This record gives sequence, structure tokens and C-alpha cells, in this order.
Amino acid sequence: MAQEPLATKGNFLHIYDFRVAAGHEDEFIRLFEEFDYSDGNPMHKSAAQVKDGVLCRDVEDPQRFFLIAEWADIEEHARIRKILANDIKPEFIKHIVGGKFVPKYVEVVSSTPEEILKKAG
Repeated sequence: MAQEPLATKGNFLHIYDFRVAAGHEDEFIRLFEEFDYSDGNPMHKSAAQVKDGVLCRDVEDPQRFFLIAEWADIEEHARIRKILANDIKPEFIKHIVGGKFVPKYVEVVSSTPEEILKKAG
């Protein structure tokens, strides 16, 4: 099977790092999935989203979560994020400690070139 890089050089990842209130982790995941997979999620309608996000849970701290996705344009992501925060206000946010749901943006500066990946496959 051919390998595939997690992200492409020149694109951006958003990385949300947050905690969920104790005892509400499963409800948070349920509400997150309910919203994320719905037609009401404007993130999935943007051509700037390269790879859909993944919600990850810290194996050592079950209250700590990360949300990571790849975007071609972080300004577009930030614009849509403001709509989510100010207008849509998804229900899962109520379980985030401190209510803060703001990502760190990072640029992908290296990813394995296609010719190397083909050799490995």
C-alpha cells in the first residue's frame, strides 16, 4: 500500500487543544459528531478545507482533546470560525472548559515528496 503524507507542504493545519468538563466527555463527543457531520457545518462547505478534521483524545488525560484539519487558507478558516462562534454556537462548546475554542495555526513546511512515497509503496 502506498503511503500518504498527513498534510501537504504549503498548506496549514489548525490545531485546537482544549479540555472538556469532567464527566461530560462522551456527551461532548456525541454533540461534536452530531454537529460536525450535519449539513449545518459551514466548514465542510469551504473549498479551502483540504482534509476534513479529526477529533483526538489524549490517552493519558481523557478530558484533553485535539481537533486537527488541513486547510489551504487559514484566513478563510478564521472567517468561518467566527461565524461558528458568534452566530451558530454549536452545543458541544458548552462542555469545553473555559468555553475557549480557538485554534493554533501552523504551516506545513515539509512533507514527503511523491516520488519518495511511491518508492516506499
